[in-house]
Amino acid sequence: MTEQIETPPAVQLPAVRLRVPTHEDAFVWHRLFDDPEVMEFHGGAPAELSMYEELTARQRRHDAELGFCFWTVLDEAGEPIGFTGAQPWSRPWGPAGEIEIGWRLARSAWGKGYATAAARATVERLRAAGVPSVVAMVAAGNERSVAVTRRLGMELGETFTTPSAPGDDGGDDNGGRRVAYCFRLVL
Repeated sequence: MTEQIETPPAVQLPAVRLRVPTHEDAFVWHRLFDDPEVMEFHGGAPAELSMYEELTARQRRHDAELGFCFWTVLDEAGEPIGFTGAQPWSRPWGPAGEIEIGWRLARSAWGKGYATAAARATVERLRAAGVPSVVAMVAAGNERSVAVTRRLGMELGETFTTPSAPGDDGGDDNGGRRVAYCFRLVL
């Protein structure tokens, strides 16, 4: 008699929708990310509204010029819960010239599969747009984002030490410098 092994059912991810961020999404993102836990790996403190106004404007330009951007993520009810998407890596250190994918969600949306669902939708959109490969830069210690990269099938490429920001001691023993992992995925 042949023993039958049951495979566990695939995890059902929530339905998400992605849209190009509007000017109003700057206010939404500012509100959603006004949380030290959300910003733990993004400087630690909530950002000013003007940063989100500039970010959403830049993302609209990216969408018009490149066909992709950091999109606003909407949950099953159509409510904004954060962003996900891609943009060219713009810093002089790290994976210069490559396309970075990323995500940031409101604390209330954590642990529900939204980041993975939105990141998978991003990968599919980028693949359809002809993007050959992507990277995800994840701060060391950000286990939630590392888990998303693994669910996407990404592999650890390089490890970088980030330059310190002016006036930022980073709250660590490295003068504001932090370790960041560069995960890679060929599309």
